[in-house]
Amino acid sequence: MPFLGQDWRSPGQNWVKTADGWTRFLDEKSGGYVADISSFCKKDDHNKENRFNSLNYDVAAKKRKKDLLNNKTKIQYFHQEKWIYVHKGSTKERHGYCTLGEAFNRLDFSSAILDSRRFNYVVRLLELIAKSQLTSLSGIAQKNYMNILEKVVQKVLEDQQNIRLIRELLQTLYTSLCTLVQRVGKSVLVGNINMWVHRMESILHWQQQLNNIQITRPAFKGTTLTDLPLCLQLNIMQRLSDGRDLVSLGQVAPDLQVLSEDRLLWKKLCQYHFTDRQIRKRLILSDKGQLDWKKMYFKLIRCYPRKEQYGDTLQLCRHCHILSWKGTDHPCTANNPETCSTSLSPQDFINLFRF
Repeated sequence: MPFLGQDWRSPGQNWVKTADGWTRFLDEKSGGYVADISSFCKKDDHNKENRFNSLNYDVAAKKRKKDLLNNKTKIQYFHQEKWIYVHKGSTKERHGYCTLGEAFNRLDFSSAILDSRRFNYVVRLLELIAKSQLTSLSGIAQKNYMNILEKVVQKVLEDQQNIRLIRELLQTLYTSLCTLVQRVGKSVLVGNINMWVHRMESILHWQQQLNNIQITRPAFKGTTLTDLPLCLQLNIMQRLSDGRDLVSLGQVAPDLQVLSEDRLLWKKLCQYHFTDRQIRKRLILSDKGQLDWKKMYFKLIRCYPRKEQYGDTLQLCRHCHILSWKGTDHPCTANNPETCSTSLSPQDFINLFRF
């Protein structure tokens, strides 16, 4: 008698379950065990097995089709909450830590790009991720990144604004991918190499679309910038934070060209972006012996980062360690949550997830 719980059916033998129990069958011709026991199965059971196998094939085909669609999906990974808990260590109440990819998926950047106050913030964040953080994103976060980037490009194509800004972003991303794809054998990217080649082709296509933009002059013939008093024109120019915009504006009309060379205008621009110490290290004199603020500005931006200012930023609550967009309600237990919030620059956001 076999021991209780022991499988008494020897491995490698053919057994068939009958009304009297499990029975071993021998092949009379070969003297061995029967290799095919389908003849001992009921016809209905055999059909059920065929239907089950057919179902498995259908499920596998549907899965392959789903995977293919997922590679081409345009839907953002979505969470209902608009905030995320950020903590760098494990506690008794919460295990593990939040990653950059999780935060990128949860904070609804797809909607943020439609807000003019947040657009430049998101673009700057996309640029920083493209420079050094692509390999730290999960597969779904990388897919989400590309989907948001595509929405940014489409917005620029429709609005015809911030063209140069997005060109620089696409060039930065393409350069980074060229380097990473060459190292794909070291598993630095998530996904199939063909998928990344397709994404790089999309980037080149977007760059071509941006290069083909023809900005049309509006049909409205009302008051223009050059119709305003000179003091107002100069005041408007002082609101521009990028020297390249001043140069481009000066190419529109001869009068604007004169104003765009104003020394005081470039001096204020240098003082806005850089400290006095940085300026003193990069002094440049003109032929007349005066400080050439325009040349100093373009030399300074090659040496130091410019000051960043955004209409709306992400906020980190120091009390509950919750990250969210400004004005977003989150479950904070502080008596006065507004006083606990700290604005984060795009670089500060990246630094939160460096462990």
